[in-house]
Amino acid sequence: METAEGSVGTSGPSGLAPGLGCASFNQDSTSLAVGTGMGYKLYSLTSVEKLDCIHESDSPDVFIVERLFSSSLVVVVSTALPRRMNVYHFKKGTEICNYSYSHDILAVRLNRQRLVVCLEESIYIHNIKDMKLLKTLLNTPSNPSGLCALSVNHSNSYLAHPGSATIGEIVVYDANILSTVTMIPAHDTPLAALAFNAQGTRLASASERGTVIRVFSIPDGQRLFEFRRGMKRYVNISSLSFSPDGQFLCTSSNTETVHIFKLEQLGITGEEASPTWTAYVGKMFSAASSYLPTGVTGMMSQDRAFATAHLLAMGRRNICTLAVIQKLPRLLVMSADGQLLIYNVDPQEGGECTLAHKHRLFCCDEDSGEETESERSNLNTPPSACPSYAATAALPTAVPVTTTLTGYSEDGGAKKGEVIPEHEFAAGPVCLDDENEFPPINWCRDGSRGGGARRS
Repeated sequence: METAEGSVGTSGPSGLAPGLGCASFNQDSTSLAVGTGMGYKLYSLTSVEKLDCIHESDSPDVFIVERLFSSSLVVVVSTALPRRMNVYHFKKGTEICNYSYSHDILAVRLNRQRLVVCLEESIYIHNIKDMKLLKTLLNTPSNPSGLCALSVNHSNSYLAHPGSATIGEIVVYDANILSTVTMIPAHDTPLAALAFNAQGTRLASASERGTVIRVFSIPDGQRLFEFRRGMKRYVNISSLSFSPDGQFLCTSSNTETVHIFKLEQLGITGEEASPTWTAYVGKMFSAASSYLPTGVTGMMSQDRAFATAHLLAMGRRNICTLAVIQKLPRLLVMSADGQLLIYNVDPQEGGECTLAHKHRLFCCDEDSGEETESERSNLNTPPSACPSYAATAALPTAVPVTTTLTGYSEDGGAKKGEVIPEHEFAAGPVCLDDENEFPPINWCRDGSRGGGARRS
């Protein structure tokens, strides 16, 4: 599950947990996509109290589903065909195109300029305007979880992925000009999570050890912040996500606590923040750093969580994101047991976040037992029913416009030695809901079912 870079459910097509197969927030956390053995659903996140289902599909055994912002473009991968990516216009109920790859697809990332497909040892970069393959990164370090992050800002379209299978190196790649930008030595142990801020100017990372989270400036890779989420035990970080304004960073793991850190300019950057007690203490530590051993000064530059949220259960895989819903900051946590938890966040004082609402999207088999009185008191009414296919297809679409985002390699040219799938397109655009914001996607020439692509 993502948005936030991470996933709920399986990290590959080997099998599905009961009920939920995958879940992901879209790029601006205004929508939630969930996949199950019976299909996938898209929910609108515009209200705390009500969770509106805007689309439902019966595509079986979905383990990857990603929506492009608030458009009608959705990417789906199933366990039945784990090497094939299907791109749909969900309002029209039609397939735009599909591509097949040499190995199982582990992750898909989208922004308004690029579509990235991550395999265990290779990465494919497509132009979102026409889905043509622009670049293949071959022989990347073994990445069995498909860990990667793509900036949602198409102007700063940076891609981050592991640069080593044994230590926490990060490769930062410019997906617009198709070249490597820098290599960041982020951690001593392999990476577990990556996330860009909305502007594509900062990158957060965590390692498999899970105790330290670091934030780097992009594209130069300078370390800006270092946060310690715990010292007593190692944890499995499942997601990282910046707030829309980039001032906060949340992280979830297999523990019962979600941490929110505030990105104040202290210590490492040498820049002064607002005159708070924390800033004063940080300045004192910085001044004393020249007299202390390296290990001690490193500890001094690390901040504790600004705010925390306690989950109703621990040990379940989950992802989190920070969003603005009904004009207030919220923390959203989607867990593998099919629950969406929405917390209120105090951006001034921090502290303990309060649970505003709990939405149960469905019940897993393992959770079929009776609920406690506390859980029943927090349980909302079920999400509204999804519209039928006929109702969805009948929804109005925007009038096509001619303005499109500038793409790269418009002729679909690939670098020497790379394979471009046998994929042809017609001139007519596919009308998404918001053509003024998103580029049109061309139909495949062979009709609504799309054109099969040769394995790349």
